[in-house]
Parts: sequence; C-alpha cells; structure tokens
Amino acid sequence: MPVPALELEGNKMAATLTFDDRGLIPAIVQDAGDGRVLTLAYMDAEALRLTLEGPTVWFYSRSRQELWHKGETSGNYLKVRSVSLDCDGDAIVVKAEPAGPACHTGETSCFHTDLDSSGLAGAQSVERIGPGEIAQLFAVIEDRKANPTEGSYTAELFKDGVDRIAQKVVEEAGETAIAGVRGQHERIASEVADMLYHTLVMMSATDVAPDAVWTELRSRRPGRA
Repeated sequence: MPVPALELEGNKMAATLTFDDRGLIPAIVQDAGDGRVLTLAYMDAEALRLTLEGPTVWFYSRSRQELWHKGETSGNYLKVRSVSLDCDGDAIVVKAEPAGPACHTGETSCFHTDLDSSGLAGAQSVERIGPGEIAQLFAVIEDRKANPTEGSYTAELFKDGVDRIAQKVVEEAGETAIAGVRGQHERIASEVADMLYHTLVMMSATDVAPDAVWTELRSRRPGRA
C-alpha cells in the first residue's frame, strides 16, 4: 500500500514508500564501517520515523506486534548513519554503527551461516539448533502472552502469574538434576528442554529477552573485560 513520503525536519523524501499489506517494509542494516550486512528486520511507518529522527534504529516486531527499539534490552544499539530507499520504494537500507553484536546469538551479524549447494540440507538443520531454536520458541511464548488462546498451557501459565511460573522452573530444574545424578541419560535432554521452556516463560513474564542472556554470557568469555 503506497503511503505519502515521510517528512523529517521539513525535508521531504524524494520517493514514495510502499509498505506491504501488514503496513511493513523490510529494512537491511549494514555496518557503516565495513559494509557487512548485520541484520534484516521490518519497520512500520512509526519505526521508520523514529529511525530517521535517530540516533538509533527502531524496528517493528512481527512476533510481538509492537515497536522494537533495537538494543533496548541488550545494550547493542545500532547508531544510524544513513537511510536509503531502493528504486521501487519497497525496501530500505540503514547504515549504522553497531554498539555490540547485532544478532541475538552473540554473533556480529545475523548472517553467519555459510551455505553451498552440497551442504544446504545440513546447514538448514544447523540453523534450527541452539539460540535460533530458542528465539523461535520465545517468539511463540511472546505471542501466547499477547494473544492468549483457550487450551494453551503457556497462556494458562501467564494467567497463573510469575509465582507459579517460578515454581515450575524450580520443579523442572530439580527433575533435571535428579536425572543427572541417577545417570538417566535418555531423560536429561527432555528434562532440560522442560526447564528451558519454563525459564523462557518466566523471562517473557518479566520482560527479559533471550538476547540479554547471550550478551551476559558473551561478556564472561575469557579475555573480555
């Protein structure tokens, strides 16, 4: 849906922006220093306006359905240097100075998995493992919080409150420890998965995003201040 060009401090953009049917436009973020692509996200008109006003980048979170100030939780802000519109007016490029890793996994760029034709299937499998899988699960949890559905266990946990959620974290941690002490290797992965899930629910309930954990872990690496 075409919209009138946005104005910033009286200067009108030269082209017309074209948002999709959800009112969003894809935004590619490049490192202003070396040109490396850091991430791809989406903006609505308000996120783009805030980004143009600066000094840092804003997005629109499709999973949470709300404005997202990149770096607000982790401290890994993206300082805007320039914003460019493509020739069709349906995508933008933001050149920015990153204050830390752009990816929630702790990697400098979200694009850190190399693909080729021979290893495509294997690379797709790797993509679903680890922090990426946790990010997807957290997005579902956030959606259940924002849009509770009847019969959803996650929605019921949110309804019961943080005390109940915390109790479940303790229970699952205990079951994980017992499985480890008893050497029940086949159960450890299952119990850890339960513990992680309930921990993510507690994080969502207390408005803590997974990227805050990755940032904390990254700060503890040997050789870092």
